[in-house]
Amino acid sequence: MRQILFVCTGNTCRSSMAEGLCKNLLAADGLAGVDVISAGIYALTGAPASPEAVEALVEWGIDLSGHKARLLTPEMVRDADLVLTMTSHHKKAVLEMVPEAKEKVFTLTEYAGFAGDIPDPIGKPVFFYRQYAEEIRRHCRLAMARFLAAEEKN
Repeated sequence: MRQILFVCTGNTCRSSMAEGLCKNLLAADGLAGVDVISAGIYALTGAPASPEAVEALVEWGIDLSGHKARLLTPEMVRDADLVLTMTSHHKKAVLEMVPEAKEKVFTLTEYAGFAGDIPDPIGKPVFFYRQYAEEIRRHCRLAMARFLAAEEKN
């Protein structure tokens, strides 16, 4: 089974939403064989997804209420086939942790063919979580198409 790892700061907002959205997109397309997980470079292990992140994804029928934050480990990076970070800062932190992973670590926007970072919605109203969730979803759709196309070539 192939594995995609999403990384942000605390694993309670962006990367947890990306995990839920990506799993939903893969399931909707009937695609199996891809494990999707998330972690945070400064996560408090076991912390729940933020209430705003949970609320933002309910609109797509995605339930993040059972999410538990995970602290990023070098093993997670090594085990993943693709590591997608929410910002260039997160990408740098992952590569400092596991320099040999440079061929499989990208920002989500970079891997989807765009520039920029996914802003952190922490402390903002749910409106921003919805906005960023839509952006993450759009980029995840493009990223999954690229990942699956590369997988077919191998």
